[in-house]
Amino acid sequence: MNVKVIWSALRLILLSVIVLGLGYNLAIVGIGQVVFPNQANGSLIKHNGRVVGSRLIGQQFSYARFFEGRPSATSPPYNAAASAASNFGPTNPALLKEIRTNLAAVLKANPGVKASQVPPSLVESSASGLDPDISPAAAYLQVPRVARANHLSASAVHNLVASHIKGRFLGIYGAPYVNVLELNLALLKLAK
Repeated sequence: MNVKVIWSALRLILLSVIVLGLGYNLAIVGIGQVVFPNQANGSLIKHNGRVVGSRLIGQQFSYARFFEGRPSATSPPYNAAASAASNFGPTNPALLKEIRTNLAAVLKANPGVKASQVPPSLVESSASGLDPDISPAAAYLQVPRVARANHLSASAVHNLVASHIKGRFLGIYGAPYVNVLELNLALLKLAK
């Protein structure tokens, strides 16, 4: 084999690694930082000057004064490093047991609510196990408990939920939703 051909091939490989492996990645990161800085940095939410979470990853809220999100399929709950669904089918006994356990917890936390009133987003984990959003019905179901715990009127908390409902993407895709972290931060402001 010709040494000139080998040397040309090695230079081409080195050039490709530099341009595609390093240059492309730096260009994409730079574009992301300039055009979409919030999204490129994780869609972080700050409260009183410090980061309290992300719009994209759910958190566990265990105090009665806060709205609760979807159950997490990860262990520990909302562990972004362990994102995965349970992959249980609808007739799997483990899934049915998990839903019954979650339903019992929702009913205990929200006295006076009937099982038939509980929306699926409060008893079923999402595909990633990290969903930061709940349905408007799931948020409205929690209004009486949250209002009592924060010494607020139910109508004030109901209006707060209504103001945090985000609509369908482009008006047709997906379903309306409420970001739980954003709602809870607004609740803290209202409760002051």
